[in-house]
Amino acid sequence: MLGGACVTESLWPGYRVSRAAYVLSLLRPRIVRDLALQELGLQLLPRSPSSITPLADGRSLVLGADLAKNQAEIGRFSVRDAEAYPRYEAFLERAASAIEPLLDRPPAVWPPRGAASLGSWLTALRGAASLGRDLPRAVHALLAPARELLEEWFESEPLRATLATDGAIGAFAGPSTPGTGYVLFHHVMGSLGGARGVWAYVRGGMGALSDALAAAAHRSGATLRTDAEVTRLLVRDGRVSGVVLASGEEIVADAVACSTDLARALNWIHDRDVLPDELVRAAAQIDYRSPVFKLNLALGELPRFRMTDRAEAPPLCGTIHIGSPDLDSLEIAHAQAVAGELSERPVVELTIPSTLDPTLAPPGRYVASVFAQYAPALPASDPRWPALRAQMQSRVVGLIEELAPGFSRSIEHVEVLAAPDLEAIFGLTGGNIFQGAMTPHRLYFLRPMPGWSDYRTPVAGLYLCGAATHPGGGVMGACGRNAALELLTDLRRISR
Repeated sequence: MLGGACVTESLWPGYRVSRAAYVLSLLRPRIVRDLALQELGLQLLPRSPSSITPLADGRSLVLGADLAKNQAEIGRFSVRDAEAYPRYEAFLERAASAIEPLLDRPPAVWPPRGAASLGSWLTALRGAASLGRDLPRAVHALLAPARELLEEWFESEPLRATLATDGAIGAFAGPSTPGTGYVLFHHVMGSLGGARGVWAYVRGGMGALSDALAAAAHRSGATLRTDAEVTRLLVRDGRVSGVVLASGEEIVADAVACSTDLARALNWIHDRDVLPDELVRAAAQIDYRSPVFKLNLALGELPRFRMTDRAEAPPLCGTIHIGSPDLDSLEIAHAQAVAGELSERPVVELTIPSTLDPTLAPPGRYVASVFAQYAPALPASDPRWPALRAQMQSRVVGLIEELAPGFSRSIEHVEVLAAPDLEAIFGLTGGNIFQGAMTPHRLYFLRPMPGWSDYRTPVAGLYLCGAATHPGGGVMGACGRNAALELLTDLRRISR
């Protein structure tokens, strides 16, 4: 299938499931505009409310795009936090506005290489200058643990924990891990649809985005092939000059752009003599650990959460945060995974996209996604994985059942994907959804490694264009666009 981890699949008759990626916000608006993706079928379904956190005592925290309503919600837990929230949002907006221009350019490299490289340095300097006196504070927030940032701003644990999940999601890290402040920023960076940090569903599932991109490629004359497994990169005279397929077919090319992570790309180079020792050593240090589980569900009815603090339950169209009422619970779940155990009470994000998109399920039925962590980092060959899958399913369903009695009876079908499955099905080494950890020493001109951050590799003719490169993971498109522009620059230079 086209789309990698951004696909819609019919796992069960009548149900269409966003099997891996499941919500959209980070996709760069200029890509949507330049490729006319909306004309090619891309339809976004904004979620309101966007976040629901039901608590065991019957209270709940519901957040959306309306700042005044958010303040009223937060004020039910802390008047001080309600007053601080607009300042927090303004700080995030200012920092994100300074960082955002960096997403659409290659990272600044040292020493600068030509006018384009100088342009990246100027963009970075303008962003820093735009923050003025807030620059040190913004840098601290990006490098600090998410816990430190959130405790500085807020006192209410339900609010802290709800916001902290954006700093830990997909990362083998807890709220106290340095650098999770940036991961939090990364997830509020999106401005698709004109509002910062608003996440949407894609009508028809996430595969509809890949279908629109494929249509744009076809319109521009590209040939797209599936069932064409690459087994080796062709290397001639020290330069990558094409690929070899499992069928034995050789496809010769002026350049190869690879959207996998660096480890997988290097494994396709059988002539190891062309790989610098420094590259091999540095690549071996990239952290591909993954704590995540994905559960895809078909439901016979919507869950009924006990939110006794409300006369009427909110629509279940946003992300429902379960199992993390405070920062300590997130820390404990992470610590258990670090110790080699499955979290007793996993961190759970439940989404039910068919509440807004009825095309995904039969009438009166629903599809749901659960993104959960933390699982221990174990090799794919570890014999414990079958039991861990069953335990994670049981624990996730049990946590939801505590807050929505009867939920387990509504499940008609379920698929459980652990890290080995994400690797085997979607080509994500270690099951890491970011193609490598997004810690501070693996960002911007340090991604995927120092000295090789401009989408080029030390092997001539081979380019990286996926989440392993700047600006990192998420359904963003920026990595591919930036890499394409660099590749075109090189091809024009060669043609001259």
